[in-house]
Amino acid sequence: MTDTTTLSAPAGSTERPIIEHWVAGGPWSGASERSGPVFDPATGEVQKLVRFAAPGDVDHAVRVAREAAETWRDASIARRQQVLFAFRQIVHTRRDELARILTSEHGKVLSDAHGEIARGLEVVEFACGLGHHTKGAYSENASSGIDVYSLRQPLGVVAVISPFNFPAMVPMWFFSIAIATGNAVILKPSEKDPSAANWLAAAWAEAGLPAGVFTVLHGDKTAVDGLLEHPDIPAVSFVGSTPIARYVYETGTRHGKRVQALGGAKNHMLVLPDADLDLAADAAVSAGFGSAGERCMAISVVLAVDTIADALVDRIAQRMAALRTGDGTRGCDMGPLITAEHRDKVTGYVAVAEQDGASVVVDGRGIEVDGDPNGFWLGPTLLDRVPTASAAYREEIFGPVLSVVRVGGYEEGLDLINASPYGNGTAIFTNDGGAARRFQRDVQVGMIGINVPIPVPVAYHSFGGWKASLFGDAKAYGVHGFEFYTAEKAVTSRWLDPSHGGVDLGFPQHT
Repeated sequence: MTDTTTLSAPAGSTERPIIEHWVAGGPWSGASERSGPVFDPATGEVQKLVRFAAPGDVDHAVRVAREAAETWRDASIARRQQVLFAFRQIVHTRRDELARILTSEHGKVLSDAHGEIARGLEVVEFACGLGHHTKGAYSENASSGIDVYSLRQPLGVVAVISPFNFPAMVPMWFFSIAIATGNAVILKPSEKDPSAANWLAAAWAEAGLPAGVFTVLHGDKTAVDGLLEHPDIPAVSFVGSTPIARYVYETGTRHGKRVQALGGAKNHMLVLPDADLDLAADAAVSAGFGSAGERCMAISVVLAVDTIADALVDRIAQRMAALRTGDGTRGCDMGPLITAEHRDKVTGYVAVAEQDGASVVVDGRGIEVDGDPNGFWLGPTLLDRVPTASAAYREEIFGPVLSVVRVGGYEEGLDLINASPYGNGTAIFTNDGGAARRFQRDVQVGMIGINVPIPVPVAYHSFGGWKASLFGDAKAYGVHGFEFYTAEKAVTSRWLDPSHGGVDLGFPQHT
């Protein structure tokens, strides 16, 4: 999750636009006067303010959503599909507009922003098949004259607490399925880049979603705790750092909720001697530095077998030399980090690694950029021979820092991956099918790539890791998503004298 420090509006900020909540189908100010700054990471300037919710604002938003949920749950499958298809078309048609918003507040380059939108739309499209995924099962004559069947029903009001690194994609992963299954959704986006959430809310309204079914509640820890503790919210979905994911899971479950809590990562890529080193180097650079490394599925550690390590490091460094860091609207390869504080934190890990004996092969500190010098810049950085005892290896950096750890072979590499407290994503690069098959069986990680560096599952599978990367067992989207946002009922029925009447020669209508 993002920084939850309470922020007041800076002096002289009255002329800056204020991003309001979205409640009951339109912007809403609420009662709180607290706000936080929204930066342009490429310039370092505060461009907007975002209003922070007070406890009373949370209560009001939940009340509105609860009333809307009671109506939306009765909407037919056909009606929900119509709204979902319309929403998908609006987002697809205006994706350039949304991409510009993502770049302006997060900093990722426009091409990456477009990729984020595309992956989010995959889940929206998957959710359009809600009729198939919400149908129950029927057993006729389970006993003489008795039928048993199951059905799935919406939960009511569900909350989504989303991270700063994917302000459009991650919310779409959750709210698409939640709304498809008949729930109302309250989205608490990151306060660092909140505008995309309001844009999506307006798109839902234009698509015909009834007012109150989709709510955006901005804020900090006050809003988060209000949602986690509210008795009228039975389910919470979260993506963020492991410490906050643990807090969300423990707090939510303590208050009787079902919780999806996806945490942090330290993703390893094991490169065996028989691998195509050019392919592996391309993959390491792409997966390590896309979105400035601010991805939970970024490759942050390359485990290179000793015999090919020098050659691989050379290839990675060569490719990094061609990368251009700068303003995401200028066709650069990599943009800034989200805030100055986060940039400084990531830079600190580079210094720690150096102190611990690592070699800084490519240093992204103090580089020339294609952009305003006041932006939150750190160029792609390559560390070699990183000690496994270093904090730079053990902790999630979440920035454009790629660490190379040299290993003696497959077994040592596998042991390092399995010893990590994280278990989000991993990859192996090899041309040995036997090694790949053994790896996928033995590695203790939730998402595995075989010659694929970022193994994010497609929408009809589910996204989630193991160990400290996922609390509980509820993964995002796919079948897991439909199960999470619905409650199953099993019905045992007996009718002694059923009868039907009436003649209607018309074609059956879906209403």
